[in-house]
Amino acid sequence: MAVAAEAGQHAQAPVAAKQSKASHDYKGFVAGVGSGIAKLTVGHPFDTVKVRLQTTDRFKGPLDCVMQTIRKEGVRGLYKGATPPLIGWMFMDSVMLGSLSVYRRLMAQHVFHVDTWAPGTVLPAKLSSSSSSSSASSSASSSSSSTPHTALPSVGHGLAGILAGSTVSFIAAPVEHIKARLQIQYAANKADRLYSGPLDCLSKIYRHHGVRGVYHGLGATLLFRGFFFFWWGTYDLFSRWMRTHTSLSSPAVNFWAGGLSAQVFWLTCYPVDLVKQRIMTDPLGGGLGDGTRKYRRWRDAAVDVHREAGFKGYWRGFVPCFLRAFPANAMALVVFEGLMRTLP
Repeated sequence: MAVAAEAGQHAQAPVAAKQSKASHDYKGFVAGVGSGIAKLTVGHPFDTVKVRLQTTDRFKGPLDCVMQTIRKEGVRGLYKGATPPLIGWMFMDSVMLGSLSVYRRLMAQHVFHVDTWAPGTVLPAKLSSSSSSSSASSSASSSSSSTPHTALPSVGHGLAGILAGSTVSFIAAPVEHIKARLQIQYAANKADRLYSGPLDCLSKIYRHHGVRGVYHGLGATLLFRGFFFFWWGTYDLFSRWMRTHTSLSSPAVNFWAGGLSAQVFWLTCYPVDLVKQRIMTDPLGGGLGDGTRKYRRWRDAAVDVHREAGFKGYWRGFVPCFLRAFPANAMALVVFEGLMRTLP
C-alpha cells in the first residue's frame, strides 16, 4: 500500500498543477491532432478488414480477408480509403478530444460542482487506507491549498463522452461514409471502380444526392457515438485504479487504460456499428448508378442483418475490430495525454 500511495501522490501532483481552466481548453484540440495520426497509423489496416467482413461474405474470416487483400491489391490495399480518415481522424480527434475536455470542465463546474476533472484523479483521502492518524494529520498540514478534494466521477466523464460523441458525429459521418464506400471497392484495376478516390466519391455523391447524401448515416453515427459513455467512463475507472494500486508511470497508465477502455466500448457498441456500416455502404441509387437502395431506416438494416445470419450476424468482423481497439487507442491516448501534459 505504501508503494501504491506513493504512486498515487506522484500521479496526483501533475494533475493538480495542470488542472485546466477555460483559457486552456485549446490544448485538447491541439493534442487531438496527434491522437488522430497515431490512431490511423496503427489502426487502419484492422479497420479495412473489419469493414470488408461486415459488408460481404466473400471471406472465410479475418486472416483470409488479409491474405486475399494483400494477394490481389498489395499491402496498400489494407490502407485503401486511408486518405479521408488521415485528414478526418486528425480533425475528428481534435474536435472529439477537445470538446471532451471542455465538456468535462463544464460537467465538473456546473453539474457536479467538483474541484478537478482530469481523468484518473486520485484524491488524497484515497491514496492510502492504512496510513496512521499521525501521518494523516502531517499530510493535511503540509497539503497546499491547490490540492483538489473532489473530482469528477466516472459517470461525469461518461456523460461528457456522450456530448463529445454527438459533437464530432457531424464531422465523422461524412468522413466515415466516404471511407466505407472506398473500402468495399474490391477491383484491383482502378478503371473498374465506381470511385477513383475520396474527392471523386464525395463529388459524385454530392452531385446526385446533395448534402443529405453526403451525410447518409448521420443518425446511425449519432447512436453509435452515444456509447462513448462506456469508453470515457471506464477510462477514468481504469486510470484511477491503476494509479491507486500500481506504480505505473503516467504514460503506462494512459496506454493500458486507453486500450482496455476502448475494448469495453467496442464490446458494448459493436452491433450498432455493424448496422451503421450496412447503412453507409447501402447503394444510394438514382443517377449515381451504384444499385438499388435497400434500407430506408436504421431498423430495416438491423432486421436484415438478423434475417441473414441471426444474432451472430451482428458480430461479423468483430475479431479484427477488437484486436485493433487496444493498440490503436492505447497509442492514441498516450500521444494525447502526453501532449496535454506538455503543452503550456
